[in-house]
Amino acid sequence: MRMRWCVLLLVPLVGCVSQKAFDSKSAEAHTLKQQYDEQQEQMKALEQKLSETKAAAEAAEKEKAELESSLANSDAERRALRKRVDELAELNKELSRNTEKLEAAKEALEKKSSEYESLAKSLKEEIKTGKIELSELKGRMVVKMKDKILFSSGSTKLNKEGQEALEKVAQALKDVEGKLIRVEGHTDNVPLPADGKAEFASNWELSTTRALVVVKLLQEQGVPPTMLSALGYGEYQPMASNQTAEGRSLNRRIEIVLAPAEQAPSAVVAATVKKAPAPAAKPATKPEVKPASGVKPAAKKK
Repeated sequence: MRMRWCVLLLVPLVGCVSQKAFDSKSAEAHTLKQQYDEQQEQMKALEQKLSETKAAAEAAEKEKAELESSLANSDAERRALRKRVDELAELNKELSRNTEKLEAAKEALEKKSSEYESLAKSLKEEIKTGKIELSELKGRMVVKMKDKILFSSGSTKLNKEGQEALEKVAQALKDVEGKLIRVEGHTDNVPLPADGKAEFASNWELSTTRALVVVKLLQEQGVPPTMLSALGYGEYQPMASNQTAEGRSLNRRIEIVLAPAEQAPSAVVAATVKKAPAPAAKPATKPEVKPASGVKPAAKKK
């Protein structure tokens, strides 16, 4: 009886040991499988590295061959390189000379003329207060005056303030020689009233008439009329946008342009160089007397 119980107790014990061993072996097999897979990946990486190393070795060998080939021509290349260096050095010298010329030209361009300096000195206060703007470029000087300094809205009658400023401008311009003095009138794009009360039909007439008024004042102040001219541009040469009040104010202006006399008509150029002598007086001729109707003219004596 005791033997039977022992046998019965051994059977479960054997079963438990076998399952535990199985699980252990399974885990071991799984670990080995992971290690195998990792080794396979490492093998692939090594093969890739080997392939890249071979490619690099082939490229190095090819480069070596090319270098050996180029060394054979090194003398010719050095001579060509030296020639190129000499050419670049000469080019650099030429660029330096051109740079000096450009700097000299720039300095001459920015140098202000004696007329500019004289006018700037005469109009110092007006320029400082913003009534007048003075500029000069390439021998072309511009005296810019806002129309509100000179004229009331829509008017061509000079204000006292504008007349005083123009008289100062005239004093600086009356002794200028070799220049064409052109007065240009400009307006904004606001049309004149169409109710028939406006003095002018359009901004064309207004700008031109204002330019003429300024020209006449300059002439009265001693500026040579042979060098004066007037132009009206109306609204068609704005210097700012007419979409704002500030822009329209900038566009309403009078510009007195001093340009080289070569730009003037030939007759004006000649007048600035040398005054033409007065034409010789023609000998007086007796007026021809026509015979009365029906009377035959007397025969001339031979």
